[in-house]
Amino acid sequence: MSHAQIALFMFTTMLVLLATGQRFFGVIGFVGIVSAITLWGPETASMPFDAVITTLNWYPLLTLPMFIFMGYMFAETGIASDLYRMFHVWSGRIPGGLAIGTIAMMILISAINGLSVAGLAIGATVALPEMLRHGYDKRMVTGVIQAGSTLGIIVPPSVVLVLYGMIARVPVGHLWFAGILPGLLLGVLFILYILIRCAINPKMGPAMSREELSAISMKERLRLLRAGVIPMLIFAVMTLLFLGGITSLVESSGIGMLTTILAAWAKGKLTWKALVTVARKSLGVSCVFMWIIQSALLFSTVFDGLGAGKALEQLFLGQWHLSPLAIIALMQASFLLMGVFLDDTAMLVIVAPLYVPLVKKLGFDLVWYGVLYTITCQIAYLTPPFGYNLFLMRSMAPPEITLKDIYQSIFPFVLVMILGLVVIMFIPEIATYLPQKYFSK
Repeated sequence: MSHAQIALFMFTTMLVLLATGQRFFGVIGFVGIVSAITLWGPETASMPFDAVITTLNWYPLLTLPMFIFMGYMFAETGIASDLYRMFHVWSGRIPGGLAIGTIAMMILISAINGLSVAGLAIGATVALPEMLRHGYDKRMVTGVIQAGSTLGIIVPPSVVLVLYGMIARVPVGHLWFAGILPGLLLGVLFILYILIRCAINPKMGPAMSREELSAISMKERLRLLRAGVIPMLIFAVMTLLFLGGITSLVESSGIGMLTTILAAWAKGKLTWKALVTVARKSLGVSCVFMWIIQSALLFSTVFDGLGAGKALEQLFLGQWHLSPLAIIALMQASFLLMGVFLDDTAMLVIVAPLYVPLVKKLGFDLVWYGVLYTITCQIAYLTPPFGYNLFLMRSMAPPEITLKDIYQSIFPFVLVMILGLVVIMFIPEIATYLPQKYFSK
């Protein structure tokens, strides 16, 4: 068998095993080590242990559990609820204002968590009932919450960018800086869509009535403003310490976690029960990601060692004669197609060993490509029939919101995200400016 045929066999075997319902990291690790031993002999049996040591020695990975801890602490202690209430009060007087406030809240939650699921959980439990109570269209509501929550995987500290950086051998700091402007761009595009949609049809997002606004005293508004500023201050402290060269990325995440605990204590919500719940959730999510990273490293090492990347390069350049940008567009199209059936981690592990070497060979910036991949993952979170956020929303939404409503709600936002993806493809400086500006010093 040729190297391309062996790579195809590995790929097919992995998909078949995934269809049996086995855990993803177990499948890719199993296929990787069995293929290595079969092809290169029993001496390769140590490769899984090498992947474990590599993962444990990767110092920036320490940021992962600390940022996850921060997000869960904000959710469990009600600080995130106060944040939404602040946006609720201060943006409710314009059509679509509560939806715009929800997007703004999602951006801030993303900046202290790095996961989509935290933003979705907070949005579904806090924002969704409030918007429905104020007469918002249920499809607008579910679309806003699902799309806004996906910003958690591109706005730093993005866990998905950590996974990409580990597999593509790209510094996480560069990737996180690269995700700032694209994340804000997508947030602005979401807000523009909401404003235009509600201007055309105010019933989609009616403004709060004068009576309801006047019932909220200025004292209460200022209290909510102070409460909502806490997450912003925590993020600002972490960022400024890191940018000023006072702390490393890991040290900044530790400071962020500590200040989050202090904020919960000052609010009077730091109970032993809350602390144990947050610790358990953070440990569970962190361990899953550690297993995924280790298995992905093993699989990608074997896959790349077979020369599969060279076979793909020969196909695109030697036989199809595609231009470099056309190849990038084709890669993104394949991500969009796979996103209908697979989650972000599966897509990354399957295609990164193929695509990353080719992207580098074509002369493109791997940091820029990591942003493109992450935006495509955001879209994959929303695309039926197996979009991750679709099922999470169904599990948390009230009975009057059907699965059909959830599916139909996301299409306008998916189109907005594709627009953002195209803009960043043709204007790569949106992703590369900040890392080049800072790390060139």
